Amino acid sequence: MITKISFLSFIFAITGLLSCKTSQLKNSPARETGMFKVTILYPNGEDKTFDMDYYEKKHMPMVAGFLGKNLKFYEIDKGIAGRTPTDKVPFVAIGYFYITDVAEYNKAIAQNREAVISDFKNYTNIQPVVQISEIKKLEYNNKK
Repeated sequence: MITKISFLSFIFAITGLLSCKTSQLKNSPARETGMFKVTILYPNGEDKTFDMDYYEKKHMPMVAGFLGKNLKFYEIDKGIAGRTPTDKVPFVAIGYFYITDVAEYNKAIAQNREAVISDFKNYTNIQPVVQISEIKKLEYNNKK
């Protein structure tokens, strides 16, 4: 009887662990070669301001809504340090949109350009720098 209980406990534990791992994989964004990345950089500097809370909760979701199904996912980085402990952070924030079609991205932004630009004043006084890149190669570190 104890063996059956131990066996069932083991099965429940394995099932629980596998279901956690599976749900993490389903919800984790996947970068793919051939996908495009729009990078929006906010350079640091004297008298530069940036409201990360507004950017996270209002601006990026608004722009993401304009991109529709072309958008696979987006990320936001908050700069915390430069190359060395004494270097200032070069960018206070960096936003990324991962998309499948650059022409569709450009069309969506052009149609909503005024809304995007007029929202800048709500979170920053920094003129962002934008770069669109094609993801050419992905390599994962499988070393433990």
